[in-house]
Amino acid sequence: MKRALVLLFVLPLALAAADVSGKWVLDVTLSAGSGSPTFIFQQKGEKLTGKYSGTLGEAAVTGTVMGDDIQFQFTVTGDLGELTAKYTGKVTGDAMKGKADYGSTVGDGTFQGKRQK
Repeated sequence: MKRALVLLFVLPLALAAADVSGKWVLDVTLSAGSGSPTFIFQQKGEKLTGKYSGTLGEAAVTGTVMGDDIQFQFTVTGDLGELTAKYTGKVTGDAMKGKADYGSTVGDGTFQGKRQK
C-alpha cells in the first residue's frame, strides 16, 4: 500500500513535461560563427510551436518537449538556399542547453539560453 501511494505522487512528477512557453534568447556557437537568436515558444502538451528571429531572418518553429528533453527546428530560405536548423537539448527550469545542427553549409555546435522574464 505504501509503495502504491509513493508511485501515485512520484510518477506524475517524472512524466510531467517542462513548460517552455515564452520568450527565450539562446547563445548559439557553430563551426561557422555564433549568434544570439530569439525564440518565442508556445507549448500545448508535448507539441511545440513558435517563431525564430535572428541573423537568418524569421521562421516558424516546430518541435516537441518530452519530460526535460526538447527538440525543435525551423527552415529559412536566403542567400545560402534553403537551410533547416535542428536543436536538441535539455530544459532545467528557465534554462536550456544542447546541440544545434545547421546542416553542412553552416555547421553544427552547441546552444544555451534562458527564458526572458
